[in-house]
Parts: sequence; structure tokens; C-alpha cells
Amino acid sequence: MARRPGAAAAGGRRSRYNRGGVHELNWFYIGVESTAPPLIALILALPFWLKEQPIFGNLVGTAVIFGAAFVLIMREHVQLDRAIMSCFDQGMVCFPDPPAFTRYAIYGFIALAEVIALFLLSLNVERRLRRRGYDPEWR
Repeated sequence: MARRPGAAAAGGRRSRYNRGGVHELNWFYIGVESTAPPLIALILALPFWLKEQPIFGNLVGTAVIFGAAFVLIMREHVQLDRAIMSCFDQGMVCFPDPPAFTRYAIYGFIALAEVIALFLLSLNVERRLRRRGYDPEWR
């Protein structure tokens, strides 16, 4: 006889513990975090870089990237909170898997890697702008 998810081994009673709704990562939003903020940051930072203001360009790009990460972390928090409260309303206890901290850390580490890449790209743009005023023989 096949058991239903959440059914106890003896008597077919429902278990008080459930993992429904909080047991997987949302890969769509991880993909959004990996693609959209760095592109927007690059578009906004490039004019500052080309006007030889790399610090302002980096600040704008960093604000976009970390702001998007913060928004996505808050979205994840609200989603987890709603799922856990739904379980509580049904008389069950839900434990997110992976835990909430791991989910938030994924967005944070992606944002940190994007900011590092933005700064490295900024250095490359600044170096090219600095060297373009010299003859090729002097480079």
C-alpha cells in the first residue's frame, strides 16, 4: 500500500512535520539576479567611466547590483514566511530546505561576484582611457 506524503507510518495519520512549499530554490530569480543587475549596472556606469569618473560609475553600478540583491532577498524572505505561516495554519511545522540563510547567501554572493567583476571592468576601461592619449610606440 502506497503512503501519501505527510502520512505517518502507523494509522495513516498526518504528520505534524511537513516540508511542502519550502523545499527548493527558485532558479528563475537566481537567473534574474545573475543577468539583469550587472547589465543595468554596466549601462548606468559606462557613461561615468567614459567621462573619467570611475568612482561615481562604480558607486552607481554597485548600488544597482546590491539593491537588486536586497530586493530579491526580501522577496525570498516574504515567500518563505508565507509558506511557513501556511504550514502553521494547517497545524504543521515546516523547515525550509535549504535554510533561509543559505538562500539569502546565494543572492549575496552572486551580487558580490558581480560587483568585483564591475570593479575589474572599470579598471580595464580606465587603463584604456589613460593610454589612448599616447602614441603606440610609447605604450
